[in-house]
Amino acid sequence: MPLSNNTNLHPTIFLLLGIPGMESVQLWLSMPFFLVYLSALLGNFSILFIIRKDSSLHEPMYFFLCMLSGADLIISTTAMPKILSLFWFHDRKIYFEACLIQVFLIHSLCSMASGFILVMAFDRYVAICKPLRHNTILTHKVIRNLGLAIAVRGVLLFSPQPFMLRWLPYCRTNIIPHTYCEFMALIKLACAETRICRIYSLTAAFLTGGLDFLLIICSYVVILYTVFRLPSKAARLKTLGTCGSHVCVILTAYTPAFFSFLTHRFGRNVSPHIHILVANILLLVPPMVNPMIYGIRTKRIRERFLQVITFHKI
Repeated sequence: MPLSNNTNLHPTIFLLLGIPGMESVQLWLSMPFFLVYLSALLGNFSILFIIRKDSSLHEPMYFFLCMLSGADLIISTTAMPKILSLFWFHDRKIYFEACLIQVFLIHSLCSMASGFILVMAFDRYVAICKPLRHNTILTHKVIRNLGLAIAVRGVLLFSPQPFMLRWLPYCRTNIIPHTYCEFMALIKLACAETRICRIYSLTAAFLTGGLDFLLIICSYVVILYTVFRLPSKAARLKTLGTCGSHVCVILTAYTPAFFSFLTHRFGRNVSPHIHILVANILLLVPPMVNPMIYGIRTKRIRERFLQVITFHKI
């Protein structure tokens, strides 16, 4: 279908352009995209299945890992089927309502994933700094309430975004130069004053990912202070080793997130295809890598996974 401008103030259909400047290789890009998505599905479903079935893994860290895996599954599934349809079948159409739902789900669930990473840092703080009170502080009720609070925060902060986008007129074009619907990508198509929408988006991003990251840094400052007061080097290394998986998850999640956020708002000289590739990495790579990190680095999950594979082979 040829791409064309649409002067309708409220178009019912938008057209996804994909990755500008890379249209000729999008079919080839679809292969690694599909493999990454498949790995994310298998990895996160495996984490959920193993933790659910093994009662010895019913501990705060693993419950929070289940919450993160659930969010990662929905995030990648919200975007990837449409991206693959675009790459494989040149299916560029997306209804405005579906686009708004995609915007809400991606942004709210990304904020939830950030919140789950934060409470995992809180779990590490309690386990290292207050080990004798770990079970009394992080009870099942507290874990459930923390998960619910993070989910409610994501819904409340990002539910206004679809309404803001719906009220805007789009007289410039109905072509979205992206592989999926993103808040800032749609804002740039509007032919009205969007300052309030941009400020709200910036505030919501700071109150979720930005604030979460600052709190994670604070928790690790306290953790490092406690660890380096331990008497022996072996004890320090062993204690720090319990944080290794979580630190890898933090780097995987926040590095592309901050790059994407900053380039959207301040990176006018960054090539569009670079920004869009990073935006896709943000949705695809953390859901694939997170279960791998915990599956490889966490002995109990790794052993249980090998037991499941061995049992099915027999």
